[in-house]
Amino acid sequence: MAFYTKKIKILPGIIKRLIRIIYSCEISGQTKIGKGFILMHKGIGVVINKDSKIGDYVTIAQGCTIGGKSGENPPQLLNNVFIGPGAKVLGNVKVGPNSIVGSNAVVVKDVPPFTIVGGIPAKKIGEINCENYEQYKDYFSNPNIKEILLNQK
Repeated sequence: MAFYTKKIKILPGIIKRLIRIIYSCEISGQTKIGKGFILMHKGIGVVINKDSKIGDYVTIAQGCTIGGKSGENPPQLLNNVFIGPGAKVLGNVKVGPNSIVGSNAVVVKDVPPFTIVGGIPAKKIGEINCENYEQYKDYFSNPNIKEILLNQK
């Protein structure tokens, strides 16, 4: 929120509390969030660390936690990432661009670009490429995902 940069702290505090009460969602006004960000199902149960960095066209489903461990850098979700329901991204982790984190996965290691991860702890279960793009295109909110895939590598 621009209020924090202008040192107006009371209004963001009120808005944050209302969001927490209405949606059981906690996202700080200090969190850096890119364009095209989507919270599915009104962000119910989503918690995002205030120092996390969220890239462009990131979609986060309900019940997700994006959080850092005490004393570590928080997670970074790079551009065009989908985080499935109930997933946790914990610690000093980068989720690479154009990747999918499956439902209830627990990510504690970096996720390479164009990768699908799932499980506890999250492991690679697939990859996204031009051949299977049609199968995964609905997970991404970036309207240019096809061009991105064609230009990879």
